[in-house]
Amino acid sequence: MTLPQLKVHTSQRYLATEDDQPFFWLGDTAWELFHRLSREEADVYLRDRAAKRFTVIQAVVLAELDGLNTPNPAGHRPLLDNDPTKPNEPYFQDVDWVVNRAEELGLYIGMLPTWGDKWHKNGGTGPLVFTPENALVYGRFLGARYRHKPIIWILGGDKFVGDDEERRILEALARGLHEGDEGRHLITFHPIGQFSSAIYFHNADWLDLNMIQTGHTLHRDNYTSIAAEYNRTPLKPVLDGEPGYENIPHAFNGANPRLQAIHTRRFCYWALFSGACGHTYGCNDIWQMWKRGDPPIIAANLPWDEAIHLPGSGQMQHARALIESGPYFDRLPDPSLVEPPNLPAPDYVAACRAPDARYALAYFPSGKPAALRNFILKGPRLEACWYDPRTGERHPLPPRRSRTVAADDIHPAG
Repeated sequence: MTLPQLKVHTSQRYLATEDDQPFFWLGDTAWELFHRLSREEADVYLRDRAAKRFTVIQAVVLAELDGLNTPNPAGHRPLLDNDPTKPNEPYFQDVDWVVNRAEELGLYIGMLPTWGDKWHKNGGTGPLVFTPENALVYGRFLGARYRHKPIIWILGGDKFVGDDEERRILEALARGLHEGDEGRHLITFHPIGQFSSAIYFHNADWLDLNMIQTGHTLHRDNYTSIAAEYNRTPLKPVLDGEPGYENIPHAFNGANPRLQAIHTRRFCYWALFSGACGHTYGCNDIWQMWKRGDPPIIAANLPWDEAIHLPGSGQMQHARALIESGPYFDRLPDPSLVEPPNLPAPDYVAACRAPDARYALAYFPSGKPAALRNFILKGPRLEACWYDPRTGERHPLPPRRSRTVAADDIHPAG
């Protein structure tokens, strides 16, 4: 299968294929995919995600968990002498295999050239290996190698830009990627938690879309962050590239409750109905590809090949199906559809509509009722249904006179 090249749609809000068909970013954070899984294991993971209708797999070439000095399962390290200008061919043949297998399954790779600890001072395991000069060379190498592959470049790697040298490293890397791939692929930036790529690079000509990381708490109001970037000028698409992970303890504390499928659904629908061009799901056990016997990071407790079956990941496809089932490029976030005062997270009701108000979508994350300002909508006859975010089932509703609507994320109401 040859996947189409991607671009920013003329609306500047959403992504599209080269022939102007909608592209819905449904991502998964498989940060350690290249580093910790064998080819056979990677095949199991990729087949599962393709079956669940994911479209983008976010993975890191120079990985976070001692990715330079601890070899992959085949015994290969990515760089000779930890020099970004000296890629180790056997390691990149392993990366090639994953990229090619993903393409066969209809998946794009959201490829991070490196985790942030390789360029950001005091940023983790490291070691620091990048300069503006070798970042340019490394970027050209990656860009040329994957020029004709279904890639989206993601710079950053969970770090903030601390000084001018770090900024120049990232700018050189972006320039090298574009020179190597002849500008074929989209580029974004994965920031540290609670930050946005726009803070550092919104006006950079190489940044095609903004990515935010809203972090790992039970009731983070990611709709606020999406709305802020949606309203920033010049217009660029935005998505939450790392919301709260399924099965991660709240605020990284193993004594706290863990985030569950309901939390991943909330982050997804809140983001989409607030203007996001797509969404990324994540799981604490999967980003690190945890196996029994490995040191558990952030209290990981499920092997990755069991964690792929957690319910939240399978439920993400229903959000994609809903958005793709109707007019795609004219979705407009409109909080005014919900009569003030709207409730804060976790009860916030996100809403969007067509510009001409011929349809509207509202997400009720709990059983608490809210008033919808139906008079905003137009048409000779309004029809309504419940859409179950756990199953994708639609439940028609009888005509209603009241503007007060009660919905329940546990079972269909009405």
